[in-house]
Amino acid sequence: MSEKKPVPQSDWETIVANVPLVSVDLVVEHPDGVVLGKRTNEPAKGEWFMPGGTVRKHESLEDAVHRVAADELGVSVSIEEQLGVYEHFYDIADVDNSDGKHYVPIAYHVTADDAELEFDDQHESLRPFASPFDSIDLHPYVKDYLVDAGFQVAEN
Repeated sequence: MSEKKPVPQSDWETIVANVPLVSVDLVVEHPDGVVLGKRTNEPAKGEWFMPGGTVRKHESLEDAVHRVAADELGVSVSIEEQLGVYEHFYDIADVDNSDGKHYVPIAYHVTADDAELEFDDQHESLRPFASPFDSIDLHPYVKDYLVDAGFQVAEN
């Protein structure tokens, strides 16, 4: 099978405007806590969120997990468990002429095999947060993942 490539921008805009996006989101356990990235793009721009990305055509879910961890965090990971399938709706997207984004993410609980993190251009910062996560205002989708992965989440 040929290399799995990103979708060209013009095609991406058409896809975002018309279909739900299948993605993987990662609850990454690190020696210092769970890794969250502060997003630089929509949706959820400026929020601390789980690393994640769309699944490419002919890419297995497990391969997508490993690619996203390498691309967004600069680490390899070990998959602990698949948390389940979720559905996320956003009123805003990263493309023009769109009425938002609709994701169907499959979330995974993973463990970072490396302690050193390197963030990509989708994040202005990456850092591990310790449970019960009371030092941060968590996005509701992030809370869902953390609870389902068995972490204690502070009540706000």
